[in-house]
Amino acid sequence: MHRERRVFSAVFVFCALWGSALSVTRYSIPEEMERGSVVANLAADLGLELAGLAHREVKLDIFHSKKFLDVIKKTGELYIVEKIDREYLCTTKTTDCFLKLDVIIESPLRIFNIELGITDINDNAPHFRRDRIELDVSESATAGEKFSLPNAVDPDVGINTVKTYQLSASEHFTIEIQTGSDGTKYVDLVLTKALDREEHAVHNLILTAVDGGVPSQSGTANIVVRVLDTNDNAPRFDRSVYSVNVTENSAIGTLVMKLNATDLDDGSNADIKYSFTLYTSEKTQYVFALNPNTGEITVKGTIDYEDMKFYEMHVEAKDKGQHPLLGQCKIVVGVTDTNDNYPEITVKSYKSTVNENIPVGTVIAIVGISDRDTGDNGKMNLSINQQVPFVLHKSSDFLYELIVSETLDREEVPEYDITLVVMDGGRPSLSDNQTITLHLLDVNDNPPLFPQSFYTIPVMENNAPGALLSSLTAFDPDLHENQYLVYFIIEKEIVNTSISMLFSINPENGNLYALKTFDYEIEKEFLFHIEARDSGVPPLSSNVTVHIIIVDQNDNTPVIVSPWRVHGSVVEEKIPRSTDKGSLVSKVIAIDTDSVQNSRITYHFLQVTDATLFSLDQYNGDIRTMRMFSYRDPRHQRLVVIAKDNGEPALSATVTIKLSTAETAVKAYSDMTEVPLEYDIFSDLNLYLVIGLGSVSFLLLITILVTCVLKCQKPMPSKAAPPSRNSVISERNSTIADSTLVSNDAYWYSMFLAETRKGKLVVRQPVPKAGSRYIVSSLPRSTGLTETSDSAASTLQGSTTTGSGSSSS
Repeated sequence: MHRERRVFSAVFVFCALWGSALSVTRYSIPEEMERGSVVANLAADLGLELAGLAHREVKLDIFHSKKFLDVIKKTGELYIVEKIDREYLCTTKTTDCFLKLDVIIESPLRIFNIELGITDINDNAPHFRRDRIELDVSESATAGEKFSLPNAVDPDVGINTVKTYQLSASEHFTIEIQTGSDGTKYVDLVLTKALDREEHAVHNLILTAVDGGVPSQSGTANIVVRVLDTNDNAPRFDRSVYSVNVTENSAIGTLVMKLNATDLDDGSNADIKYSFTLYTSEKTQYVFALNPNTGEITVKGTIDYEDMKFYEMHVEAKDKGQHPLLGQCKIVVGVTDTNDNYPEITVKSYKSTVNENIPVGTVIAIVGISDRDTGDNGKMNLSINQQVPFVLHKSSDFLYELIVSETLDREEVPEYDITLVVMDGGRPSLSDNQTITLHLLDVNDNPPLFPQSFYTIPVMENNAPGALLSSLTAFDPDLHENQYLVYFIIEKEIVNTSISMLFSINPENGNLYALKTFDYEIEKEFLFHIEARDSGVPPLSSNVTVHIIIVDQNDNTPVIVSPWRVHGSVVEEKIPRSTDKGSLVSKVIAIDTDSVQNSRITYHFLQVTDATLFSLDQYNGDIRTMRMFSYRDPRHQRLVVIAKDNGEPALSATVTIKLSTAETAVKAYSDMTEVPLEYDIFSDLNLYLVIGLGSVSFLLLITILVTCVLKCQKPMPSKAAPPSRNSVISERNSTIADSTLVSNDAYWYSMFLAETRKGKLVVRQPVPKAGSRYIVSSLPRSTGLTETSDSAASTLQGSTTTGSGSSSS
């Protein structure tokens, strides 16, 4: 490691000690040298060869707990390892300070004694052992008196230690510096001018110690001089004569005045004691008391203006010094006459109860006032110090009339406590009060009031007769018989029925009851009036409108109106076996007389012979084919459809439809085309191939001919068996749209109700060239009345036996 090789004021002193075994090498350096600073070159000073020194072991044996120095073997330099503080190394205040060490070199062994002299630098400022010095000096001390002060200390030595002291500017003090036998500087505080505690009680000075270093350093201490008091001031009152007034009949303990004598001294010299002198009469001392410590003069006895108009007192104030001093004053106390008689109120006559409709201006009381005082103390004024509908009318100096000034209302204020206050003109004014209680009697002036002017009461249908519907209670703020109310229903007729036959009301409490069971499908609401009448004379009344709304229950089972059948019977229908996929097979229509929510009907298959053959629209009840019939499908299909409403719980109805498939030319063709597919294996292959080819050719020709006939002619519907007592049979006609129902009059009204509930138009038109048969179409309302084409949705087909009837929508 490279170290800076500098020597700071190093002084080499070499002394050869002839005649001794070891020689001592001395060096001198200043304290606080930086780390790495070179002190000396041992190789040069001790005559050692650098080449050999690098290979030899070199040790430093320092006679101290810290390792301040070390040696660089390559150069032979002795350098600073840690800063050397002379004040830490040499605790005694001497100028000589040495650090002794031995340099031990082995191979061969050689020992060198070295003394390192540490010279002082001015690195410490003077300081006082206490930063605050407190002195107590009597104000009677004479000029020239001295007071010893603690001296400052400085760890430095020589010229760097304390050299002198300085004192801050003061007209009363200075300092005197003395030098001890060891050179220590001592300082005394000297009083130069007499002190006055009352003028200046505390003196704050600053003492500064300065050393002789260059540059010099200093330290300070605060000197607080407290001036001790002497009893050189007598107590003083601010006035020699005091005048004060006191009111007669003042309470015992009342403060008349407080004397305050002052003494400029301090401590016990300023403590003052008050007392009456011999010039104060015994009668005065009997009426007034003087507190010896506070100087308060208070009332001790009864003060009567008629007995004595004024009192005179002589008081002295004495301090508690060793030689007490005193001061005196005179107090003149004047007695002030007071208003000591109260005015009085006398009620001559008054009415304690009146009707609430008493006329304005009626006199309800006559009041008199009196006061035994005279002059201003005897002048009186009567008033009402509250907001009430009454006023006072002064009829003479001592009489007043209490008069009604506003209309009274018992319902707002049933009684009044009228407080009359009389005050005289004294200072302070005296007063008296008296309360008159006035009760108001009730008059029937308020009609009954209902909380609402209109009541809407929901009632669930199928309610029990006599059920409580609501309680309609009116309020009448009047009292007694004026408050007793009777309720009744104002008679009216609803659909040729008296309202009293439908509802009743308890005349005493206003409870409204139903007298019959209501059916939402028949009666949906009622509107009538209820009157409340009090028992006053004359009676007053008011009425309220009641709106009864019948709430629907799901109490009607859906009724299946199409396909129509006798209750419990099976509907039989025939359809061509060649019906295409998506063709309308049948349509189920059910109606429900409940409200819109409860009458919303959905359709579902409950049973079905083949679930892959038919689909059912859950909203309009259309039953359509999902595929064409195959030869494997049975000829008879049984469908059980359930129609379910939206109530809670839901109600439902079912219909069983038995579908029979009828063979047609198309079906025959289909059968013929399917035969070779099912029996395509024969014992004689060649024979069967010839027969098969011939059959296919024949069938192809027949198919072409049948197709042409079907396209050119409209096939007639197959004959159906006449309807029997337990069944209804309808036939399909493929030339009529799938959404059209050929219906008889038995279906007409039911279909009209069911379809119009769904927001559709129902149209019935005659079938061309069909005699008395009709087409009934169900169309969306956006479609015109004449739209009965093949694209019309949600319609059915059926048979009819009559030609009468008209279209409805």
